[in-house]
Amino acid sequence: MDDKARKRLAALRAALADAHQTLGLGFGFRLWDGTTVPADWPADKLRIAVADEGVFASLMRRPRLDTLIEAHVAGRIELENGTIFDLAKARPEGKTGRLVRKLSKLKLLRAAGLFLLAPKEARQRQPLGGIEDDASRRSGKAETNKENISYHYDVSNAFYRLFLDEEMVYTCAYFQPEWHDDLDRAQRDKLDMICRKLRLQPGDRFLDIGSGWGALVCHAAQHYGVQATGVTLSQEQLALATEKAARLGLSDRVTIELRDYRALDQQFDKIASIGMFEHVGIDNHAAYFATINRLLRPRGLYLHHAISRPAKGSDKQFRKMRPEYKALVRYIFPGGELDHVGMSIANMERAKLEIHDVEGWREHYARTTRLWFERLNANRAAAEAEVGPEKTRMWLLYLAGCSLAFERSAVGIFQTLVSKRTKGPAGLPPSRADLYGERGPAVSG
Repeated sequence: MDDKARKRLAALRAALADAHQTLGLGFGFRLWDGTTVPADWPADKLRIAVADEGVFASLMRRPRLDTLIEAHVAGRIELENGTIFDLAKARPEGKTGRLVRKLSKLKLLRAAGLFLLAPKEARQRQPLGGIEDDASRRSGKAETNKENISYHYDVSNAFYRLFLDEEMVYTCAYFQPEWHDDLDRAQRDKLDMICRKLRLQPGDRFLDIGSGWGALVCHAAQHYGVQATGVTLSQEQLALATEKAARLGLSDRVTIELRDYRALDQQFDKIASIGMFEHVGIDNHAAYFATINRLLRPRGLYLHHAISRPAKGSDKQFRKMRPEYKALVRYIFPGGELDHVGMSIANMERAKLEIHDVEGWREHYARTTRLWFERLNANRAAAEAEVGPEKTRMWLLYLAGCSLAFERSAVGIFQTLVSKRTKGPAGLPPSRADLYGERGPAVSG
């Protein structure tokens, strides 16, 4: 290490030590030379390990969330003796801007100045790629939609098996009658609640838009006697879902197609969209709900299950993307865009759909994503062998970030039951007793 590198390291230690003491941080740092900040920080306590000085040099040049994500996914920043959830608990309370104002400006500026002048090789970034977000990703074109879906879902069925439940359900679970940690049970309860809300009956023509690995269509056919159709744009999901339907002896009652939902030309008694709407894009919502109306028979029921964000003062403000939102659509869900529940309801009513019930499941999704994280983290070695360490770190970061966002009410999720608007009775029971009572499936076995 040359003299300039030693000066940079000393200045950084001084700045980090000031931050630790001033802000009362509940975690320490381990730097690339093996030293820790504070110097006496226990080896078995939570700490952030930084592999090389280039991490700070890059942050000085490009102080953005992307830079941190790139460094973490590349393994240049790691958490030791804990997880992102532990780090979230250990961070100081308050807004970042106010916290920074408490720090020693002299120590910060000295460290920043030295790292800004670091050699070029120390400032090398390791871009992750991803898909750069722009309006074309949310154009609604069939080929673009397929690319977006394939990017996220065609990672590897074996990879998803490492953290999903036994039925491979990749949407919010439903925990009842109490909070618990049995993901298999919670996902079965969710599938059954969807079927209950739709009042599925034997012989119903049922459509699942974005049918994933086939859990809902198979559950509905097996336990409620419906004729189920599922559509997906993921080749990996289609293959596994088709195999599952055949294995369960449901091939005569379950049809799964690699097809855009807009290409369907028949009507259905009941339709579900569970965790698919986030891929549609706000500019395409009117056309989406018009398609739902076209596909639904008179008095037919539609269950809309989608993530949302809290509304802002105006829709223009609402559509501005925060850095973490931009990172999500670039690295995880290209083309993804969330609306707010009021926007969803207004667009449904404009499409001549009648609202019957809206239920918030925010805390259910916070728990679901936390359990997914814990399962993937426990199977980390197998995940790295399947998709590589970079993608494994990215997915762990994404799942933990989602759980914390739901926990903190930064995002929500709602199930909205609607019918195709018509004059006269909608044909629904007068209360919710049939949903939350002890009634079992209409068909057993």
